[in-house]
Amino acid sequence: MWREYLSSISKECRFKSSATETEILSIKKELNVDLPKKLADLYNETNGVYGNYGISFIWSTDQMVKENLVFWTIHDHREFMEPLDSFLFFSDAGNGDLFGYSIVNGSIQTDDIYVWNHEDDSRSVIASSLEEFIRGWIIGEISV
Repeated sequence: MWREYLSSISKECRFKSSATETEILSIKKELNVDLPKKLADLYNETNGVYGNYGISFIWSTDQMVKENLVFWTIHDHREFMEPLDSFLFFSDAGNGDLFGYSIVNGSIQTDDIYVWNHEDDSRSVIASSLEEFIRGWIIGEISV
């Protein structure tokens, strides 16, 4: 479903092998949060989505774990920032801004996709679903 959907949006999309069960479970183990069903389904088809020149539309499971662990602790070094551990990030804009789901009471409770602005620490809904986000980001309807 996801490969077909993404290929219908852009022929630029490149895919990897599906994420293994161990790779998907590592997100739960390392980040202590369950993946939303749609993102888990995507990882069951491809471990990340890439464009031309290595642009990452959706991070691999490994990159997701690494990036979240870094950004969840970065506020410790920057007094002006609110903690970012209330988000599960899965993509970036290439300019420092990140995209992800909101974590409330230890779980992801809505399909809304947020953008975190690295310059002013603002957080806002940018899409109402993973499909809307991916489509909008790839074709340029969503910009930051």
